[in-house]
Amino acid sequence: MDTRPKVSSLLSRMANYTNLTQGAKEHEEAENITEGKKKPTKTMLTAISMSAIATNGVVPAGGSYFMISRALGPEFGGAVGLCFYLGTTFAAAMYILGAIEIFLVYIVPRAAIFRSDDALKESAAMLNNMRVYGTAFLVLMVLVVFIGVRYVNKFASLFLACVIVSILAIYAGAIKSSFAPPHFPVCMLGNRTLSSRHIDVCSKTKEINNMTVPSKLWGFFCNSSQFFNVTCDEYFVHNNVTSIQGIPGLASGIITENLWGNYLPKGEIIEKPSAKSSDVLGSLNHEYVLVDITTSFTLLVGIFFPSVTGIMAGSNRSGDLKDAQKSIPIGTILAILTTSFVYLSNVVLFGACIEGVVLRDKFGDAVKGNLVVGTLSWPSPWVIVIGSFFSTCGAGLQSLTGAPRLLQAIAKDNIIPFLRVFGHSKANGEPTWALLLTAAIAELGILIASLDLVAPILSMFFLMCYLFVNLACALQTLLRTPNWRPRFRYYHWALSFMGMSICLALMFISSWYYAIVAMVIAGMIYKYIEYQGAEKEWGDGIRGLSLSAARFALLRLEEGPPHTKNWRPQLLVLLKLDEDLHVKHPRLLTFASQLKAGKGLTIVGSVIVGNFLENYGEALAAEQTIKHLMEAEKVKGFCQLVVAAKLREGISHLIQSCGLGGMKHNTVVMGWPHGWRQSEDARAWKTFIGTVRVTTAAHLALLVAKNISFFPSNVEQFSEGNIDVWWIVHDGGMLMLLPFLLKQHKVWRKCSIRIFTVAQLEDNSIQMKKDLATFLYHLRIEAEVEVVEMHDSDISAYTYERTLMMEQRSQMLRHMRLSKTERDREAQLVKDRNSMLRLTSIGSDEDEETETYQEKVHMTWTKDKYMASRGQKAKSMEGFQDLLNMRPDQSNVRRMHTAVKLNEVIVNKSHEAKLVLLNMPGPPRNPEGDENYMEFLEVLTEGLERVLLVRGGGSEVITIYS
Repeated sequence: MDTRPKVSSLLSRMANYTNLTQGAKEHEEAENITEGKKKPTKTMLTAISMSAIATNGVVPAGGSYFMISRALGPEFGGAVGLCFYLGTTFAAAMYILGAIEIFLVYIVPRAAIFRSDDALKESAAMLNNMRVYGTAFLVLMVLVVFIGVRYVNKFASLFLACVIVSILAIYAGAIKSSFAPPHFPVCMLGNRTLSSRHIDVCSKTKEINNMTVPSKLWGFFCNSSQFFNVTCDEYFVHNNVTSIQGIPGLASGIITENLWGNYLPKGEIIEKPSAKSSDVLGSLNHEYVLVDITTSFTLLVGIFFPSVTGIMAGSNRSGDLKDAQKSIPIGTILAILTTSFVYLSNVVLFGACIEGVVLRDKFGDAVKGNLVVGTLSWPSPWVIVIGSFFSTCGAGLQSLTGAPRLLQAIAKDNIIPFLRVFGHSKANGEPTWALLLTAAIAELGILIASLDLVAPILSMFFLMCYLFVNLACALQTLLRTPNWRPRFRYYHWALSFMGMSICLALMFISSWYYAIVAMVIAGMIYKYIEYQGAEKEWGDGIRGLSLSAARFALLRLEEGPPHTKNWRPQLLVLLKLDEDLHVKHPRLLTFASQLKAGKGLTIVGSVIVGNFLENYGEALAAEQTIKHLMEAEKVKGFCQLVVAAKLREGISHLIQSCGLGGMKHNTVVMGWPHGWRQSEDARAWKTFIGTVRVTTAAHLALLVAKNISFFPSNVEQFSEGNIDVWWIVHDGGMLMLLPFLLKQHKVWRKCSIRIFTVAQLEDNSIQMKKDLATFLYHLRIEAEVEVVEMHDSDISAYTYERTLMMEQRSQMLRHMRLSKTERDREAQLVKDRNSMLRLTSIGSDEDEETETYQEKVHMTWTKDKYMASRGQKAKSMEGFQDLLNMRPDQSNVRRMHTAVKLNEVIVNKSHEAKLVLLNMPGPPRNPEGDENYMEFLEVLTEGLERVLLVRGGGSEVITIYS
């Protein structure tokens, strides 16, 4: 029954996307959007990239995290999302600290709890005040956010009104200063700025009762504050004390003096370059206004940058927006245009109205702690003070609102398991647990208490987020994925790439060490998510990039066959499944992982006998079983399962069709059919020989592991031992290369390689050993070389017996075409007549096609059928008599003699070897000799614990040349 939704219900759900939960499938489905001609612009690079991503489908809760994760994958999304969350949380702390500073310095200075008369300890007392009040403000704001986001929105309107009024007051004050500048005196000693906090008059002397007496300033620079005939500071003596206008006004032309930068080190005296001053040094006095921190362009960028991080505020609350696709681009771009105009115009106005020494005076020491911008504004400084206070409070509330929602979105995606608890929320959707964690992290920022230390930290996290937003847009645009159909048309990959580069540059320009720390944190989160295995498929750009890269690489590989120097075993491992769809010999995968050391192409294939339509579920289950085993054995590769009517056909399909282009297998790995003699079903070894023939026809190398259950696991490590190579014939160099590759794995690393070759009577064994040693030297393979002399000898009676047993079994298989009951009866008869003949396996692959009746099938017998049956049985019995009196074929005797004698030599030399590798002869052209072939291989490898039969693919795989 078709369970797919109707078009009407599908459209209804898509139209009501705001009711969908985070991560729902419908969020991944894009609408059919017509893309127009792109018109790239040169401004607001990150906002342009974000607008393009935001309009490419529904953006639920999570904002920037959702956009990055769906564009770049769960690893990048989780890493950048968490960094952005930390940045937003620290931003809340920064805004709260700013509000407290305004409150304690400009609104209610008497509210300070900690005080100090010592100027050196005054800053420390101020930090303690900010910690106490900051914590109280944080608790209050968290309670407001906890009640509900609608109350935050109500406060936002009030805060916005205060900010707008403050901005207008600054413009009004700047205009007024052009014709009526405010009285704002600054005391100067020569060209040096003096602090006004402790002096009574801006003069060296003062008049009291018509008498000229020293001022407080005199006492600060001289030994006495009561007498003139004392020793004074040299600079104080040679320079006059003057008072200048701190805000000369818009028409003063002061902008020409403030136009260029003047960065100073910490502790330097703030000076007015254009003021007159004697060329004497004098001593450093605390009554001068000093630079509080070492300034530079990069440092100021890091401090100023957090003031423009609000471009993500709207996207962070995408889940609360009615139409995020429409609101995010318009709101973000308009916000940037507005704030850019306000920031730049204010910078110009301040430089044109205010003295440079006042602009550099961070704490207002020269103007008795007054707020300079407040004095400039009109009608009252309180407009700026109140507006700044509410502005920072509003920004703090927005951060405390957006950060928990961002964390909740990450937690709901379940890519970081330990964050799962923060995905829960109240009945109204408020992320309670995420809010509590956000408050705890923000408290850490408040305990730092210094804006100058907090600002660069969150700058790194924000810049990293912007970097990946630009990267996501550039990647999606370049890949041209069908789902990339943003409504926002004014974007281009070059703009995104430029924005990404600028963000990266700003990270290192503002603070290179903070940048490295932020990248390390993001890298650790990335690797954690990758290690945990975030099984998320979001159609991200990284997957698309991988596909494009794979396509490019495959097309390059198609340009020609690989050079011998680039040859490496690309494995097709053939596994056999039991009735429960479990792998019979998992050590075959273990051996493959040791041979590949986790690198290169590995395809694990298996065949299920049956009909694909009926066995599709079994195929999926078997595939999952094999994949889990591959993961356990650390085999990096692919699983390929085939359902076929016959086992041999399925294996043939795998050998022919696995891989793609240049990434096809060149080596087949399989196990030896253990117990083939005792099996009642001949299909096992028939399938084996058929696989050997198909592999040979495909010009592929073949590795056959015998006694695979005795091969070591990945946790076993040989502390000593040998890997013995019996090099009988040259077969492309596979026998030389394989032990070298095995020794790269920890299991075989401490084993030594020994290479044996066989010399005949006419061979010069001494010269052979020298030549082989030279060959291995050029191959850069360290191995011990030995030449074994195997002379012709008389054929023993044992060889005749083995040959006779083999031939009798083969002949019997060709003569007998009986049912299972008759096969068992005749087998028992032959066993009684000749005990040396082991008749255990009768039947062939043809039985599957020709045997059309079974034991339990009742057939109607006629007299003619009965007589024909008796005649067939009589003929079969005559064949048995011929078998019992036959003489062995001399060619088979010679082959068996070679196998027996070679086996004796191998066992004598390599019976203690950890692994024996030897050439695997090809199967006979005539299928009638298949069982003889199996017997030869069995005799050749008898008495050896671990054997790897190797057959090359017909091409050289190793070279002596560089």
